[in-house]
Amino acid sequence: MPLTLSFLRAVNVGGRTVKMDELRRVFESLGLTRVETFIASGNVIFDAGKTPNLKTKIESALHNAFGFDVPVFLRTDAELAAIANYKSFTSAQLDKAAALNIAFIDSAPTSAAVEKLMTLRTDIDDFHIHRREVYWLCRKKQSESKFSNAALEKILGQPSTMRGVNTIRKLAVKCAPKI
Repeated sequence: MPLTLSFLRAVNVGGRTVKMDELRRVFESLGLTRVETFIASGNVIFDAGKTPNLKTKIESALHNAFGFDVPVFLRTDAELAAIANYKSFTSAQLDKAAALNIAFIDSAPTSAAVEKLMTLRTDIDDFHIHRREVYWLCRKKQSESKFSNAALEKILGQPSTMRGVNTIRKLAVKCAPKI
């Protein structure tokens, strides 16, 4: 049975504390099954069945439960596997990098937004966009970079949330169909 993954924006950062058992209960209250969280940064795995308007329902339930807006980014287990295996940069580039982060967005960015993002490339930062994901290669400590998720959202004109590639790969393995 296919799984859905929900990546939540701004959970357990900036004073927005959400306990994982409470988060699971919110998802279960929507009739979702096999609900589990993965690390305390707003990653939720579940079986959605054929739930219509899923994103809207989850965002509304989260707002009602916690009192603040929580943008939600949904991917299927198959989409996550493709994201985890996608080659956004060469092996040589990755070997020299300090971090690779993946930002989830709702829709592919406009060509103007992509062009604007690419002007932010520096000796520290590089970017690659594929479908609804932005890959950020940071060649030094992220604290040395001037780039941020807030800057990305402003450029793209839409919300986003970032995860490190290691988290994405671990989630993809966890959600892979068991044969």
